[in-house]
Amino acid sequence: MRILPAALAALLATATMAVQAKTITVTLVNGHPPVFRWVKHLQESFVPAVNKALEGSDIRLEWKQQYGGALAKVGEELEAAQDGVADIALVPTIFEPAKLPLQNVTYYTPFVSDDPGLVTRAVQDVQRKIPAMMKAWEANDVVYIGGGFGLDDYLLFTKFPVKSLDDLKGRKIGTPGTSINWMKGTGAVGVAGNLTEYYNSLQTGLYDGVVTFATAALPAKIQEVAPYITQIGYGAQYSGGIAANKDWYDAQPEALKKALKAGADAFEKAYTDDLRKATRAALDELVAKGGKLNAESASLRSAYAKALEDPTKSWIAELQKKKLPAKEVLDAYMKEVRAAGAKPVRDWDRN
Repeated sequence: MRILPAALAALLATATMAVQAKTITVTLVNGHPPVFRWVKHLQESFVPAVNKALEGSDIRLEWKQQYGGALAKVGEELEAAQDGVADIALVPTIFEPAKLPLQNVTYYTPFVSDDPGLVTRAVQDVQRKIPAMMKAWEANDVVYIGGGFGLDDYLLFTKFPVKSLDDLKGRKIGTPGTSINWMKGTGAVGVAGNLTEYYNSLQTGLYDGVVTFATAALPAKIQEVAPYITQIGYGAQYSGGIAANKDWYDAQPEALKKALKAGADAFEKAYTDDLRKATRAALDELVAKGGKLNAESASLRSAYAKALEDPTKSWIAELQKKKLPAKEVLDAYMKEVRAAGAKPVRDWDRN
């Protein structure tokens, strides 16, 4: 078969590109399994968007996606990226109150907004404006790429009906990370935990209830062991973002760095859009599968918010000792959420 010159040139060019293409292995981790939305969108939004952004370049990525504790358990993602076990990690800042304390501002300011997109944007904006927040990532030898993700309105799931705050007295409530502070002043006893062990802990009696959100409670089947659902109004929360090992990131070509940013932006949008659609549906399905919505939720919200010890006071005092601008972050965050239309039940910056 006779090959025309133009076709031959194209064939040679393709072969040359294949030879010159640089293959980079990328290990991506999160401690939760793919059943959770943020991991799903790492697979379905972040990775494909990075690959797409690199089309036409000489860079090819070989992804090694490690989820569900394969390389890092829940709460170990930052350390995995820091130590180079992972190149990139979706880091849930809720489990890093010591290393990323300023990023946890939303967990010290419950009852602000039930809109995860609003809350995430507010934290991202504050993080860009206050250098100490970015420096916290750098201090842990990682580069924050973006891809902020929030969690829908946290709910109170209990094995018993809650008609007043008195019903919470002495009850052991499983809480993630710094949200243990949401129990202070209510009579409940906060116990540190996370989604991966809530079901068993409720089933065995270690907990009388847990604090979590509808879109996670549904796949975790929390309503099977704690059917009473109180929409107490803890609110949506900023929960973290995508970070890369600094040495690995600094060694990468500029085209890959830009692609990672594009991927993080795509992840954030796709995840938030998906979350908004799924939240109402998840709550409806929880009820359809045995959950019982508390008709007293609205009246309890005000009483609970009023009784709650102000979590920001100790947070600010502790971080000021470390010369970290917690009050500045708090004020900036509350200003951002109000400007976006939120109407906090408690004005934490005005207490």
